[in-house]
Amino acid sequence: MKSDFVKTAPTFFRLISRTMLLFAGLMATLALLCPAPLQMAADRSLTPNPAKSAWFLLWIQELVSRSNQLIWLALLFAALLLLLPWLPGQIRAHQAEWFPAGSRLIWLPALAVSTAILLLTVTAMFLRGANWALLF
Repeated sequence: MKSDFVKTAPTFFRLISRTMLLFAGLMATLALLCPAPLQMAADRSLTPNPAKSAWFLLWIQELVSRSNQLIWLALLFAALLLLLPWLPGQIRAHQAEWFPAGSRLIWLPALAVSTAILLLTVTAMFLRGANWALLF
């Protein structure tokens, strides 16, 4: 066994379980504070104002509000995220490291896509009003 490594159990699993509990608590709190903007059941005789989607789909709604062809961009992002483990340019890490220099090809697109999704979600959640008009 190598002396400069930390055993996975129980050190790593404690960290993971604490992080999971913290994240679950944070998500439950956010769910209470920002409920999904659901409306009444659909009525075929009445066309309502464009409604907002649930918070986790708002970024896609914001994307396709600009052009319906941008859904292909969302699908491309999803495919890239699925293919991340097989992209070239990976280095074999001997210890965990945030944003390693040798794996820029992997973490830079993932960080860019995550940031874009976050910005689109915030825009759709807080900067859109009636009839999907931008509020400034």
